[in-house]
Amino acid sequence: MDLTFTPEEQAFREEVRSFVRTKLPESIRHKVMNSLRLTRDDHVLWQRTLHERGWGGPGWTKEFGGPGWNAVEQYIFEEECAAGGAPRLIPFGIKMVAPVIMAFGSPEQQQRFLPKLSSAEEWWCQGYSEPGSGSDLASLKMRAVRGVDAKGDHFVVNGQKTWTTLGQYADWIFCLVRTDPQAKAQRGISFLLIDMKSPGITVRPIITLDGAHEVNEVWFEDVRVPAENLVGEENKGWTYAKFLLGHERSNIAGIGIAKRELARLKRVAATEQKRGRPLLEDPLFSAKVAQVEVDLTALEMTNLRVLSAEKDKRAPGPAASILKIKGTEIQQAITELLLQAVGPYALPYIPEALAAGYSAEAVGPQYAASLAAHYCNMRKLSIYGGSNEIQKNIISQQLLGL
Repeated sequence: MDLTFTPEEQAFREEVRSFVRTKLPESIRHKVMNSLRLTRDDHVLWQRTLHERGWGGPGWTKEFGGPGWNAVEQYIFEEECAAGGAPRLIPFGIKMVAPVIMAFGSPEQQQRFLPKLSSAEEWWCQGYSEPGSGSDLASLKMRAVRGVDAKGDHFVVNGQKTWTTLGQYADWIFCLVRTDPQAKAQRGISFLLIDMKSPGITVRPIITLDGAHEVNEVWFEDVRVPAENLVGEENKGWTYAKFLLGHERSNIAGIGIAKRELARLKRVAATEQKRGRPLLEDPLFSAKVAQVEVDLTALEMTNLRVLSAEKDKRAPGPAASILKIKGTEIQQAITELLLQAVGPYALPYIPEALAAGYSAEAVGPQYAASLAAHYCNMRKLSIYGGSNEIQKNIISQQLLGL
């Protein structure tokens, strides 16, 4: 692959960089650059800003209202947004269910859902994991029974989903449900689009170690779902799920975000002192930073290969698992090094106080205040989207034939 950017691509980079610099509110930029919590309104505002520019679906074709960017342009966009402090796009709608609807959905589903995805009129969440069915997703038990009555063809859904990220904000949820309990595990699953306002749905918060309400458990009790909300064919949902997970795992790699956080690590290490000189000059610490940078460069090359495959309308395949493993390991390594850099100053973290404008200077530098919570939150990366252990199994089976 030729990794030299053309003059046209460099011009596009400047266009994106200028757009982020002028259109991204400083209040949102500050939160992103300092690992502070973003609100629903922050995410919606940025998504609508992108939509108005015609960039609401960065990976979408023009046929579906996207900019029609090629793989390199998508990469440049992601990198410049991350470098400029823009929020990461909430992936469940734009990057996960949207490609499934485009590839397998009916024309009616495409017309109904895609425009409101891009404009942030509707917020989506993911209904995959269940208690006891996380990495072994094919063992899921949530049932959907099809029937016909005076109101038409429909499914009745019962069960539970868990670890539902930002489900408290969602208007819609896409779910894997078991429609044929007698079939082999992967063959009895269907892919449903469910309105979160439907009677019988209950969302209960799960408070994580850093004190955040980011994930939830969602209960379904006799929830009626119109059969027109079935994506593709009944009992073929596992095929669509694998297609979606390839996009999710590529996205989790977070190359642009890792590059931004690596730059942040270098700034912090250049500021912190050890024996009267910058920590970045310490041979042992600088060697750790250099190793992360080398790994990130190698991962970036692999990411470009996967994007090229997607450009040719090929699914990411096992390479997405490689991206997922190394991308999450690199992001976690950076958060660990940030904690090492600030030492005991990383300990104080009171989210409510920081949100109210509290200054942590009395107990350490302001940039250290959120690092412990950020470290804790990043532990999830190697688990969700299919744990890294599961990804290694996928690689061994699909690439090595083991």
